[in-house]
Amino acid sequence: MSNVEPQTRSASASSPASATADPAPLGLAGFAMTTLVLSCFNAGFLDKAAAGVVLPLALFYGGLAQFLAGMWEFRRGNTFGATAFSSFGAFWLAYYALIKDVAPTLVLSHDANKALGLFLLAWAIFTAYMTVAAIRVSGAVLGVFVALTVTFALLSIGEFAKNDSITKAGGWLGLITAALAWYASFAGVLSSTFGRPVVPTWPARQQS
Repeated sequence: MSNVEPQTRSASASSPASATADPAPLGLAGFAMTTLVLSCFNAGFLDKAAAGVVLPLALFYGGLAQFLAGMWEFRRGNTFGATAFSSFGAFWLAYYALIKDVAPTLVLSHDANKALGLFLLAWAIFTAYMTVAAIRVSGAVLGVFVALTVTFALLSIGEFAKNDSITKAGGWLGLITAALAWYASFAGVLSSTFGRPVVPTWPARQQS
């Protein structure tokens, strides 16, 4: 999710930030894999009783690894990447705590679905305004944020309405979001490894 092209970074090799490898591919990969596994359950491919399998990913890869990617983006001076990766890393850590520690008590509440809907709605709002900033990053990253905004919105509506069909639609959008995030991660790894763009990401035009 970095908004600086690799060629630009190499030109400033003497700066402290240049000693840190681009953390965006790691953050995107952690987000993509965890989102894909959870979305398989939301889309109805697997019994939700087995959804606990996503918790290790939520804790270590989507959560911890992505949060660290956000911290490295701070070091590189990338406000967008730092905010996005740190926030979504925290999202997955919060999801881990929600399912492991909070969900067993929520089932006793008549407002459990509304509470979960509110949780998802708040993330939909955050993702929506980050989508506006993503316009200045690249087409690949913008695609991730557009799809993720719709995913959160559908999952939130599904919880508020107690509608499994809407939740399944959110699961399908989650799979698309994961695929887009993996593509952006793949592009970043190739660009860094080969020292040049290999697959297109449609970078935003820089203002003169």
